[in-house]
Amino acid sequence: MNMPQTLGELRRSAFSESRLKTRRVKDELRENLMARLREGGSIFPGIVGYDDTVVPQIVNAILSRHNYILLGLRGQAKSRILRGLTTLLDAQMPYVAGCEIRDNPYEPLCRRCKLELARLGDELPIAWLSQDERYVEKLATPDVTIADLIGDIDPIKAARGGHDMGSELTVHYGLLPRANRGVFAINELPDLAGKIQVGLFNIMQEGDVQIKGYPVRLPLDVALVFSANPEDYTARGKIITPLKDRIGSEIRTHYPATVEEGTEITAQEAWVRRDGLAMHLPVYVGDVVERIAFAAREDKRIDRRSGVSQRLPISCIENVISNAERRAIRNDEKTVVPRIADVYAAIPAITGKLELEYEGELKGADVVVRELIRTAVAKTFDRYFADADLQQIVQWFDLGGEIQMAESASAAEALAGLKNIQGLFEKVKQLGVTAKDIVETQVSAAEFVLEGLHAHKRIGRSEERVFTAGEKPRKQEPVVSREDFPERGRGRRSFN
Repeated sequence: MNMPQTLGELRRSAFSESRLKTRRVKDELRENLMARLREGGSIFPGIVGYDDTVVPQIVNAILSRHNYILLGLRGQAKSRILRGLTTLLDAQMPYVAGCEIRDNPYEPLCRRCKLELARLGDELPIAWLSQDERYVEKLATPDVTIADLIGDIDPIKAARGGHDMGSELTVHYGLLPRANRGVFAINELPDLAGKIQVGLFNIMQEGDVQIKGYPVRLPLDVALVFSANPEDYTARGKIITPLKDRIGSEIRTHYPATVEEGTEITAQEAWVRRDGLAMHLPVYVGDVVERIAFAAREDKRIDRRSGVSQRLPISCIENVISNAERRAIRNDEKTVVPRIADVYAAIPAITGKLELEYEGELKGADVVVRELIRTAVAKTFDRYFADADLQQIVQWFDLGGEIQMAESASAAEALAGLKNIQGLFEKVKQLGVTAKDIVETQVSAAEFVLEGLHAHKRIGRSEERVFTAGEKPRKQEPVVSREDFPERGRGRRSFN
């Protein structure tokens, strides 16, 4: 389809002049959202776990034509949701070609476009914006200035064009005017300096901006959306109350409510499908990785105000696969199958995602993460073996059996030793693994059983990954008191 290239062609096309004159961005978002609701399609494709919580609140905000803010900890898909708003915009939108603020060709705002319209009339050149081009995003930082967001007077324009400094033709527009007729998003809103937050007042309430105190007013057409950490978005934080009062809806995001939702997000976002060797990712390994994040969010040694990002399991599973990939390449194996040992090898992908409290700092990040992995293994193990009788395996170790499961050991080498453990391969059948499966899968499943027993302290394991009998609880020494020896005199307390 050939799009109109001049104002005259636009008037004669299917694009309604009255519609382009009267429909604002928030009306456009509202109408397209209503159409999608009628069709029954997904509002935000790729967003998992928010269908009954966050998404309905966003829908209400858009239907109400509100500016809104997403409050949530890091790694809760806030930016992704904001960027997803572009799917609710029209596929194409006409504007005056060359205009910095994407002026409506029927009703231009800036001085230049008004002069061009008066001079060219129906020959005014037209250009087109796609959905993605109508989204402007800014990460708030303390060094952001009014000139960055709103604009400033450009003395070079004034000198080159021979204009007065107060003329609109000398204005260099900031990000907000350049988002005209689109969506403008500010991430981490409270990080803006207070005077910059004040500069957003007019555009949100009165719908215009002023630049450098000059009588330059632009009734911009913008949908404003924000994101912030809840700890900062309070009277004690860094947000100023008048700005907070002007935001229509305040919507709270959250982490996945279930391991299944978390696993779905991780599978969607992580780089799992790789070129090269064939790969099989056992379900229990994915569950362990996901449960690490869940355990960390409940751990008192980790700062809950910072949160535990969903990026933790994503980075972790990628590192787990890479470690298994490295082992397969070195041992000339044809299939990459991660083991629990690979989760421990992925600790560097976890430690950087955690903000530790004082108690955690005393222990050290590596120690805390190892304990989190052990907790995750124990919970995943219970999913498969909560009611299983594993005494035969434990007894094998109690009778002096031991085996080393180095994370770099080949599957064939590890399998030879694992077959000596009585009853072990009978139990891996509960994981859906049989003798018909490839060696790498059998070894991974068998090691998971041993790691689960170790996590429950039924067998021991050294730092060199040597599995042995667990430590037996020591018998408590009887408490000896003076009443046990009545013949002793009161003066002496020695029991020699």
